[in-house]
Amino acid sequence: MKLKVCGMKTKDNILNVAKLNPDFMGFIFYKNSPRYFNSVIPELPEHIKKIGVFVDATYDYIKGIVQKHQLHGVQLHGNESPELCKQLQDLNCTVIKVFSIKDSFDFNTLEPYEDVCDFYLFDTKGKHPGGNGFTFDWTVLKNYSSIKPFFLSGGIGLNELNKLLSFLKRPEAVFCHSLDVNSKFETNLGLKNIEKLKEFKSLIQT
Repeated sequence: MKLKVCGMKTKDNILNVAKLNPDFMGFIFYKNSPRYFNSVIPELPEHIKKIGVFVDATYDYIKGIVQKHQLHGVQLHGNESPELCKQLQDLNCTVIKVFSIKDSFDFNTLEPYEDVCDFYLFDTKGKHPGGNGFTFDWTVLKNYSSIKPFFLSGGIGLNELNKLLSFLKRPEAVFCHSLDVNSKFETNLGLKNIEKLKEFKSLIQT
C-alpha cells in the first residue's frame, strides 16, 4: 500500500517526512487553505513524487506552478472539467481528480473523467475542499464501478487503523492504490508528527 503525506509546509518538516520515504508528498497551492505552500520545495529523493494540490485554478496558474516546482503530478479538488484534466495530462503530469463523499455517491459522475485522469481520490465531503479531519462511509465504495486506481483520503490516522486494515481486505479496496494522510498527523497546521507517521507507515506496509 502506497502512502501520500499531504499539506507539507516548512522546510525542516518536509525533509524529515522525506526520510520516511513516502511515495508521494503533497503541497497545497490553494491560497484559502491554512496549509497554503508559498515557498521553495527542498530537494527530495527522486522516488518521492511531488504532487501539487489545486482548487478550481486556471490552466495557466497550474502550469506555472508545475514548471516552477517541477511537480510530478496535480491533485484537483474543485469542479475542474474533463477538458482541463486532459490539458494537464498533456504536460506529462499525473492527474489525480478528487471527488468528495459523505454517505452516498453517484459513481456515474466519474464517467467523463475516465480517459483524462490517472487516478481518482475519494475524500470526505465537508466544510473545506480537503483536510476536514474525519472519514466518510467507506462502504459507499462497494459501488465503485471503475477499474481506475484510487487514493483513499479524509481523516485517516492511527485511531482509524483497525477500520482501515479491515477495509483494505475487502473486495472494494482492490483498486485502492494509496492512502492520503494529512490533518490527523499534525502537531500544528502543516507540521507533521514524524513518529506517528513512522508508526502508521510501518503498520500499513507490513
